[in-house]
Amino acid sequence: MAKILVTGAAGYLGSTLCQHLLEKGHQVMALDNLMYGQHSLFQYCANPNFDFTFGDARDEATMKSLIKKADVIIPLAAIVGATACDRDPWRANEINLGSIQLVNKLRSMQQLVVLPNTNSGYGTKSGESYCTEDSPLEPITLYGRTKVDAEKEMLNSQNAICLRLATVFGMSPRMRLDLLVNHFTYAAFTDGYICIFEKDFKRNYVHVRDVADCMCHCIEHPAGMIGKPFNVGLDAANLSKEELALRVKEYLPKFYIHFSELGSDPDKRNYIVSNKRLADAGFTAKRTIDDGIKELIKGYRMLGRQALKNV
Repeated sequence: MAKILVTGAAGYLGSTLCQHLLEKGHQVMALDNLMYGQHSLFQYCANPNFDFTFGDARDEATMKSLIKKADVIIPLAAIVGATACDRDPWRANEINLGSIQLVNKLRSMQQLVVLPNTNSGYGTKSGESYCTEDSPLEPITLYGRTKVDAEKEMLNSQNAICLRLATVFGMSPRMRLDLLVNHFTYAAFTDGYICIFEKDFKRNYVHVRDVADCMCHCIEHPAGMIGKPFNVGLDAANLSKEELALRVKEYLPKFYIHFSELGSDPDKRNYIVSNKRLADAGFTAKRTIDDGIKELIKGYRMLGRQALKNV
């Protein structure tokens, strides 16, 4: 069993990953600056294999003290999403790229790094041919550029695995509503309608727990994976926005969907992805879009009255 440092541990992915790592018997050293005020790690405090440090992944003294105790480093700390990065470009560069450069500076090359990236680096494609790990990276947003640069930094060093994540979905202790499946289901459940631009643009999707399982697989089976990037997505979920919305409507039939011919989505990603390399390495995502929608509907029932709304 390994000692694993997880930065950004209280986030959407990190708070789920910690559970999976602890269930595998690993020791987890969690780091987060709790910038969103989240309480997503409380349930792990009773576990003797879990420890938490309140701090910043850019702080060299803090990172040095944690890295020297780790066997594996999973640097999740990031400003995630195009809109969030555009709101604070300096912070996006400092965290998304600078904190990864710091990890490489401080770690021993005997320490394995499992780096999450995003498959948004593929940018705008036709949506007709599959993107593989050999497809050119052409990020169209600051978020995509910082993550692509971080991947290059890590793959140019030793003992690293990079995971190009599809659009993640599913419930998490630190929930996010801006992710496409989560957002469409939330709109259907709460408002009952949505307006969609560029309905034919396609993306690949993956459940947050499949991502956590994939990271566990990397730790347990690094041979043949080190030094390579891997697409992490669900083969059956290369869907257009229209197809996704109509899938949600199957479970919430009153959902009104308006496809607008005017206006555009600021995020112009349009691609389908092959996950064959990851399957050949022994891991396949298994939780379906339908599983996620049903799970999300149950979760949204727990939200109760919405803040600032008398409903």
